[in-house]
Amino acid sequence: MQFSESLRKNHEFQAVYKNGKQYANKYLVMYVKENGLACNRIGISVSKKVGNSVIRHRVKRLIKEGYRLQEKIFNSGLDIVIVARVSAASVGFYELESALLHLGKLQQIIKL
Repeated sequence: MQFSESLRKNHEFQAVYKNGKQYANKYLVMYVKENGLACNRIGISVSKKVGNSVIRHRVKRLIKEGYRLQEKIFNSGLDIVIVARVSAASVGFYELESALLHLGKLQQIIKL
């Protein structure tokens, strides 16, 4: 992630959950909150309901890669938390990337 940092602390995730805007689709839920910085901070959460550690890590890697490839079209200065739903475990990269872009358009954080 060249223009982004990671959300790591629980209180950072909680602030986005509490004060951010939320949109969801079949595979992902996205929370977005402005952070007042020059870069985006992204956090990815995959519950144990999604699957075992191998599946959870695969879903997390696919989401991270989808964001990395499309990073230049996202507005900057945002905290973004992406939560994977159970259905995300059974789909491939292109479906997850498409779901990510769909939520970005709903949130109006993509430069068109």
